[in-house]
Amino acid sequence: MAVAEILLAILLLCLLVLASAVLRAYTLWARRLFLPASIIAGAAGLLLGPEVLGRFMDSPFEDGAGLFPDYVYQTWSAIPGLLISVVFAALFLGKPLPGVREIWLRAGPQVVVGQTMAWGQYVVGILLALLVLTPVFGLSPMAGALIEIGFEGGHGTAAGMAGTFEDLGFAAGADLALGLATVGLVGGVVVGTILINLAVRRGIIDNPENGHGPGGDQDRFSERELYVLRRDRQQESQTTDPLTVHLGLVALAVVLGWGMLSALQWFEAVTWARDGGVEILQHVPLFPMAMLGGVLLQVLITRAGYAEYVSERTMSRISGTALDFTIVAALATLSLTALGEHLVPFLLLAATGIAWSLFVLVVIAPRVIPFDWFERGVGDFGQSMGVTVTGVLLMRMADPNNRSGALESFGYKQLLFEPIVGGGLFTAASLPLIYQFGPVPVLILAAVITLAWLALGFLYFGRMVPDRGRGRLRPTARG
Repeated sequence: MAVAEILLAILLLCLLVLASAVLRAYTLWARRLFLPASIIAGAAGLLLGPEVLGRFMDSPFEDGAGLFPDYVYQTWSAIPGLLISVVFAALFLGKPLPGVREIWLRAGPQVVVGQTMAWGQYVVGILLALLVLTPVFGLSPMAGALIEIGFEGGHGTAAGMAGTFEDLGFAAGADLALGLATVGLVGGVVVGTILINLAVRRGIIDNPENGHGPGGDQDRFSERELYVLRRDRQQESQTTDPLTVHLGLVALAVVLGWGMLSALQWFEAVTWARDGGVEILQHVPLFPMAMLGGVLLQVLITRAGYAEYVSERTMSRISGTALDFTIVAALATLSLTALGEHLVPFLLLAATGIAWSLFVLVVIAPRVIPFDWFERGVGDFGQSMGVTVTGVLLMRMADPNNRSGALESFGYKQLLFEPIVGGGLFTAASLPLIYQFGPVPVLILAAVITLAWLALGFLYFGRMVPDRGRGRLRPTARG
């Protein structure tokens, strides 16, 4: 494939995003559903491609199907597996890393709720695969991991693991995971909005419309957020072109992740995987290790005294841009044929995932989070069905002024959450584990971990006294 063809494919991707952003600005229903332009652009690319338009008309190109030539879709299909490492590498760069005790006291209950949702998705998903999907529909037992990959991991994780699905002989799983990610994203916003309205009517939370004070943006940002904004603006005014340096740091984080993954894969090859042994790490994608590379790099930068030169906002923009392109490319190259062939299993997986997330929010969260349980728990609900942004969006809707401190607790929770599940190490390893050991051992492991988190939530955090002055819990049980 020529370099000019790759460049044209990327330019077309940018034009799709631009057109979708303009369309979203003039489409009321898209704004009400909070659909990002990347989702609309991906859907447009899918409709104009071989899966939809190409089935009804001849392509204007000799080697094409749909509106674009084949090399465009070949380029787009390769983008998600590459850019997802950039997304995760920049995730923690530029962000202060608080101590474990501070994270635990402020965000512990949300860690419990989030972990319960994530590990429980494996439990209900693998049970569904064992009882229905595999014996009735002949689907691979690896389908049991699709709820967590698609819902909790989101489009980026689902797209980034396409190579793993193919390597393990379950290529349709990538399309099912992307379809679930779309259902989760839309369903998370729609169901979350309904839940917020019900919570207002029942007096569980105050009416968000009554919480807007006259202070403008000052009322809507926490003290730490305002500090970060001021710091970033000062950095950008003093640096000639900070984007280049920040891109270099992201690249370094990816290289560190690649080095760690290569070392682990080498160690596996010369130990338990030698002479045809079990291979797990060989099938793990790069992006979770790139995330750990970013955490390691941030620790080194902080200890060296250069943390003030790394902008959280710039890193967030780099990660967000890479995620937009990942989502657009993944959705535009989605196989509707695979979804059609497995429509009933797909609907069963979606319904099971939604039901589990609702159960945890409505039944578990009030008993684990001692105060402001809805404002804090709805963020975990949104993340468990869509992406982190969905969780933040629902928290903003339920508590516009961040009176509950849910945003800070949610942010701290990510440090004890995303390295493992929601696109972390176990998410990446779940498919190889099921492939090598079968679904039952992974089901038992997930069930034990889920029960352990539930026990911690009920017996520890559920009995602690809220310290509202600091927005956290006091480590003393109620009398």
